[in-house]
Amino acid sequence: MSLRMQLLLLQAFIVCAVVLVTGIVAASLIERQVRDAYLDRMIGVAQSVATLPAIRNAYDDADPAAVIQPIAEVIREASNVTYVVVTDADGIRYSHPDTDRIGERVSTDPSVPLSGKMFVGTETGTLGESWRAKVPVHSADGDVIGTVSVGILESSLRDDFVGGLGGLVIPLVIAAVVGIFGAAGVTAIIRRRIYRLEPREIASLVDSRETMLHGMSEGMISVDENGVIVLVNDAALSLLGLENDALTGRAAADVLDPSLVGVLQRGESGGQLVLAGERILVARSTGTELNGRAVGATLLVRDHTELHQLLREMDGAQSLTNGLRAQAHEFANKLHVISGLLELGLVEDARAFVERTGTGGPLRVPGEEVIREIPELAALLLVKASHARELGMSVSITSSDPLPMWLRTDAALTLRGDLVTVVGNLLDNALEACASGNHIELGFAVDGGVIRVTVQDDGNGIEPDQYERIFEEGVSSKVVTGDASPTLRRRGIGLALVRRTVERAGGTVTVGTSELGGALFTVELPVGDLPDRLAGAPFEAGHPGVLS
Repeated sequence: MSLRMQLLLLQAFIVCAVVLVTGIVAASLIERQVRDAYLDRMIGVAQSVATLPAIRNAYDDADPAAVIQPIAEVIREASNVTYVVVTDADGIRYSHPDTDRIGERVSTDPSVPLSGKMFVGTETGTLGESWRAKVPVHSADGDVIGTVSVGILESSLRDDFVGGLGGLVIPLVIAAVVGIFGAAGVTAIIRRRIYRLEPREIASLVDSRETMLHGMSEGMISVDENGVIVLVNDAALSLLGLENDALTGRAAADVLDPSLVGVLQRGESGGQLVLAGERILVARSTGTELNGRAVGATLLVRDHTELHQLLREMDGAQSLTNGLRAQAHEFANKLHVISGLLELGLVEDARAFVERTGTGGPLRVPGEEVIREIPELAALLLVKASHARELGMSVSITSSDPLPMWLRTDAALTLRGDLVTVVGNLLDNALEACASGNHIELGFAVDGGVIRVTVQDDGNGIEPDQYERIFEEGVSSKVVTGDASPTLRRRGIGLALVRRTVERAGGTVTVGTSELGGALFTVELPVGDLPDRLAGAPFEAGHPGVLS
């Protein structure tokens, strides 16, 4: 059965059921009103007859029926009841619609009214089943001397009830017909709203949508016109590090990073680099406003962290390549000098030149022994130092105790990763902020349960009123160059990433003025109980130096 027919039959059934129930209730009310109206009339007639002086005085006559019967018949006809029967204390009739019944005992029990109480109910008498009211007749002294019974046949009640239904059935039939036509109209509207699709087609579309939505590598978040999140796919949850129940049904401004909310609201079709937690994302949005009114919007996010890291590594590799090229060029020049000295027979001068040259070269970092036990950090500084020399700057590590060997264990993997992230971004910031001739100095120390890292330079420094603002995402004094889209070459991410990494690890990062005259960044990362737990951990013997 098609969806259209199902909807039509279901709504028609509901309409008919409602009309039927309404009709039954209305008929019940009409029947109750008819009975109540007759009850009030019967009680009123019975009490009027029982208190009529002519009736009460007739009880003392030799033939009470001669007086009571005419009065009772006049009242019966005037009040439109079936009968008015007056009896004495023994139940002998003094009046009856059938005069042949006068003088006979009543066929029903008169004990209730003879006891001084009123009786109301349905009983079967000589005229048939009737609804009746019986009241006592009191003498002047207050004694019960007889009864008055007023009733109407149940058949007459039914005739009145059926006659009253005529005005009810027609409106109910009209209501049912209108309801069925309305159901047909509603069915047509619903079909148009769902593009005349059948349930199986809708189910297939939903399955396809779910498969596509949750199979996307891009994160997708949709909001309604009120900014409430209505849809989130698995990729978005993974990229943002959130649970589904933490997003759906909540305002986007309450659960998403401000940078993502900004892209969502203003719209960004070309894509913009944003920082969400410690991830670098490319975010695109359709915008939450259209022609001045609020509309639903969709935010698409793509992970750019690995690409960003690869670009940095590529820059480092390029710097390393240039450094090796410079070293090879310098080495060739030295060989030429030595060859020339030997050709001239100046052997001692050649030996002295070799001794003066030593074993050093451009691919070394002064103070490198401090970080030799962390290969990732040592390799990073090697590349950064080479890049600094190309820019006409120098990098060195201040004299301090070497970093402990327990940092090389798997248990300290997260801490090592944080160190590489912090040092790499701080060095990048320093290299881009300084100019040729400036010097950058790093310091490492383990003190009081924290690893303290300092990066300082002798550049122009940072104004005190900018100490907090420089850690905000998007804040940068560097100029974007190149042909790439400005949104995808966005600056102001490095220091924001440093702060988030440090805060996630439970540490602190501060900025000030260094003794060299430039900026000083100080990072403290807690080491927890790692030193105690790893005090006896085995290490590889004879770990080679990675910088030599």
